Amino acid sequence: WEELERAGFIHTAVGRGSLDMMACFQFARASEILQIVDQNSSRGDFLEDLEFAGQRLRELSAARERTKSILCILDTQTGEVTKLRTFHRIVEAPNWLHSDEDVLIYNSDGHIYTYRISTGEECQIPAGRCINCNNDHVLSPDNTQLAVSHSETGWMSRIYILPIEGGEPRLITPNAPSYLHGWSPDGKELAYCAFRDHGAGTEVDIYTIPAEGGDETRLTRDAGFNDGPEYAPDGKHIWFISTRSGLMQCWRMNRDGSEPTQMTFRRRNNWFPHVSPDGKKVVYLSYSEEGLDPSEHLPNMQVELGLMNADGSDDRTLLRFFGGQGSINVNSWAPDSRRF
Repeated sequence: WEELERAGFIHTAVGRGSLDMMACFQFARASEILQIVDQNSSRGDFLEDLEFAGQRLRELSAARERTKSILCILDTQTGEVTKLRTFHRIVEAPNWLHSDEDVLIYNSDGHIYTYRISTGEECQIPAGRCINCNNDHVLSPDNTQLAVSHSETGWMSRIYILPIEGGEPRLITPNAPSYLHGWSPDGKELAYCAFRDHGAGTEVDIYTIPAEGGDETRLTRDAGFNDGPEYAPDGKHIWFISTRSGLMQCWRMNRDGSEPTQMTFRRRNNWFPHVSPDGKKVVYLSYSEEGLDPSEHLPNMQVELGLMNADGSDDRTLLRFFGGQGSINVNSWAPDSRRF
């Protein structure tokens, strides 16, 4: 230490007693600071212990204790951000109820809630057995039904449909895991991301299924992680994301899965494209290139909102903020195609 001090380094205690490992790890991850973990002992199988340590660190990346959520509306023309309410819990993935511009829908603690903008009133939607819903909920085109992704255990999500006012859910996808993202404008089918083993190991692809239930149809067969399918308002295209070109990028394909076309090219990991109701604009969530693996969309990160025209032109950064997973997992455009 004497040599270090002579060189100008200062020996400083970073904490005394118990150190909050999760806080330190997440701060470094959010700041994209390189982290080196020194494992200097083993209980027997060293490689097995390394895998255990790696899994524990991955769990810390997604841990969200003591999270505060701020529900906001952004005006894409003025750039103004309006803060509606601060929650001392996780609130995710707001949808706008298109039949009533004063109502938003979001998930929190496994339940689905409505939120009235004018009064700040929050009301839980009774959803029967679906008490562990994640941030993949979608409204039917006529706003009479709500489709949710609910997990009975762990991450084995399945898709259910229930009345918008609440009621007994109806199972749509027996196979799991299935993560909902889109409902076709004609109301006939749902689009979702699913993990399936077709004989060559687990693959992550885009599927569709009739809204009344039935057989699922696989749309993507290329290598890579494929997620986040959402229909364009005219029903002709499905927007999705894929790592097939390296980083996670936004893509668009025909409704039958043909002619996949890459739509974003920035050297960042771009997630969850959402098309405005008038079909002219697309907003998406953007992570840095080096801060995480392309197939990861973590919370507690420095992220951006990108905005572009539906043909991919005029791609620009709209907002930088602290968020990530859950921020805009579902389409949250207002009916005016100006705010989300």
